Amino acid sequence: MSLNIRKKSSEKALVSYRKITKSFGDRTVLKELDLDIYPGEKIALIGPSGSGKTTIARLLMTLEKPTSGTIEVGGEMLWHMPHKGKLAPANEKHLHRVRSKIGMVFQHFNLFPHMTILRNVTEALVHVLKMSKSEADERAMRMLERVGLQEHTKHYPSQLSGGQKQRVAIARALVMQPSVMLFDEVTSALDPELVGEVLDVIKGIASQGDMAMILITHEMDFARDVADRVLFTDGGIIVEEGTPEQIFENPRSPRLQTFLSRFLHGNSDGKMASRVAAGEEQ
Repeated sequence: MSLNIRKKSSEKALVSYRKITKSFGDRTVLKELDLDIYPGEKIALIGPSGSGKTTIARLLMTLEKPTSGTIEVGGEMLWHMPHKGKLAPANEKHLHRVRSKIGMVFQHFNLFPHMTILRNVTEALVHVLKMSKSEADERAMRMLERVGLQEHTKHYPSQLSGGQKQRVAIARALVMQPSVMLFDEVTSALDPELVGEVLDVIKGIASQGDMAMILITHEMDFARDVADRVLFTDGGIIVEEGTPEQIFENPRSPRLQTFLSRFLHGNSDGKMASRVAAGEEQ
């Protein structure tokens, strides 16, 4: 269940989860989740490993199928479609069309090693959106400039650092102009000294435009800086949610208080540590 904070009573949600349950065999990882995400809203999902954070994103990206419940994206059902006046399971054509509104960046970069950086970014534009090569190159170059990689377009992934590879992955997702963007622990596979450059890129993206974002993260300072709303998940439910100030400065539930205590350095200003303790990463 969720204690949703409505942005405006008249505003229609861009993404709606309704009574979503997801089980793997006998293990239930999400329990009747209700969640609305609004246009342009930045949502941070925090919580211990195994709490259901990544599953929320994977269901939206159609990488996992819900056991029960419905998801709407832009007013359309994702996993269901109308058929003879009833809701039927969505076919692949329907899934592909609705999924085109969603972009995702994963923990690992998943770049094509045999393609240049530019072609990694243009490939879906040409083959999925059917853009001409010149149009795709122009859009990709603008996006690569936005993430600070305009000088690396002819390089191959093996020639880049981990932080640069992740920025290519971000550009590749953004270039499709999704309505909602999912970031799943995008810094967890990076060396500590490379984390900042990727977080700075995401902060810049978050400050521009009306694209909604779901940020699954153990970077507490990042969540505080970027999110409009922070959700703490544990045991397959949203235990607590609120503004960053409410969550980080006045947590109500004992479970959230315990979780956040792991990030405290003991500084007088109470600022959270930016990295999770060893063993907490997924």
